[in-house]
Amino acid sequence: MKELKERLLEEGFRGFVRVKKIKTEFGNCEIPHDEGVYHVLRQTDSIPVFLSKGTGGYFKGKDPNVSVDELYLNWIDDEPILYIGKASDLHRRILQYVKFGSGKNVGHFGGRYIWQLKNSDDLIICWKCIKNSRIIEGNMIADFKNKHNGRRPFANLKD
Repeated sequence: MKELKERLLEEGFRGFVRVKKIKTEFGNCEIPHDEGVYHVLRQTDSIPVFLSKGTGGYFKGKDPNVSVDELYLNWIDDEPILYIGKASDLHRRILQYVKFGSGKNVGHFGGRYIWQLKNSDDLIICWKCIKNSRIIEGNMIADFKNKHNGRRPFANLKD
């Protein structure tokens, strides 16, 4: 994780804030209101523990949970990057994501597998302010897939 953080810092990523801190400081977070991309990172190499019922909200009545078997199928061992997202307003989008993970009925259904991880509050979110976030996110997911035999990050359900 240390090497990844150093690389991400060199690439312009900032923040590296625990989900728990974002949850407790919702509106007072240091997350900028700029366009950009963000990553959800895991700091440990331990075998993940998945919850059959996670903490994600039921957006439009849809159950965000999938089977534990499905989660294991998507898991990539020894990979700290769990999700790559984009935002026209990083502050708004990351708070929306974390609120969804706190059980709120919020429109951030993508990346929902995160919330079935035990100790999801210990995950780290970092961001990079950059224009053309949709294109940059797509390129980051493509690069990730190239390094992982065509597999997307754990919680990215589409390219």
